[in-house]
Amino acid sequence: MSNTPLIEVKGLKEYFNINVGLFRSKPLKAVDDVSFFINKGETLGLVGESGCGKTTVGRTLLHLYKPTAGEIYYDGKLIKSKADIKEFRKKATMVFQDPYSSLNPRMTVSDIIGEPLDIHGLYENKKEREERILELMGHVGLNSEHASRYAHEFSGGQRQRIGIARSLAVNPDFIVCDEPVSALDVSIQAQVINMFDELQDKLNLTYLFIAHDLLVVRHISDRIAVMYLGKMVELADANEICDRPLHPYSKALMSAVPVPDPKIARANQRIALQGDIPSPLNAPSGCPFRTRCQYATDKCAEAMPEFKEVSKGHFVACHRVAEIND
Repeated sequence: MSNTPLIEVKGLKEYFNINVGLFRSKPLKAVDDVSFFINKGETLGLVGESGCGKTTVGRTLLHLYKPTAGEIYYDGKLIKSKADIKEFRKKATMVFQDPYSSLNPRMTVSDIIGEPLDIHGLYENKKEREERILELMGHVGLNSEHASRYAHEFSGGQRQRIGIARSLAVNPDFIVCDEPVSALDVSIQAQVINMFDELQDKLNLTYLFIAHDLLVVRHISDRIAVMYLGKMVELADANEICDRPLHPYSKALMSAVPVPDPKIARANQRIALQGDIPSPLNAPSGCPFRTRCQYATDKCAEAMPEFKEVSKGHFVACHRVAEIND
């Protein structure tokens, strides 16, 4: 892993206009002013409750959604024009959450994996295309006889392997993994996670790994970012954020992670959050977490706290971070 950013995101916003009445619409702020970078060869884990904007960050990053505002840099170059996006998509791909709906049931495995090769014209002749497809299948542990079968003939874990092989077809540097194991059995999850690790070492890949299972994220990530209601509230080294979270929301998340040792588990105090997550259509003023935060003051309602570095590489967005963690 190097210290050179491969992906850099500055002030990313993704708003969706929602109809709220006759001729009236309101912006749903799915991602609101998010900034981060991912170094070459690194895995950045992105966690948070369902509906906090994790998947939208991943999709906007790849320009599957057009960003409302903000800048996305790949290897120091701003991605802006259609030509930039097309070039970027040869270097950045996505593994989708649901291996059942993300694969075309009418296409054979060979055609699914070969589709990116066809789109970008990455082969000279049919023989080269076939060899590349078999090579990709080998990377993810599929046999050559699987090539002529259809997706419905496979288990969930095997389908996700097909999706991963497809994402590797263009020989990418960067992959957005959108909850790639959440739809799989626990026994299969470990195999797929280990495969991601092996592929990263073998092919020198960089990941944005989106998930809500904190044990999985801690295992695979170098750094972890925590999102709440479209905002990034904390970002730090994986072990540091799991062992010493500073934001009240991160503390609550980490306290919910199961510990295999019963003595430690009994000693750990589970932090139960009050109330429900607000609607992104009617987000609270100031800090989005203040309605569920035991430390909230009037200042938290007035202004959104700045996302700032409180120690080397550890960023937090909280007005009272120093008082809470004394």
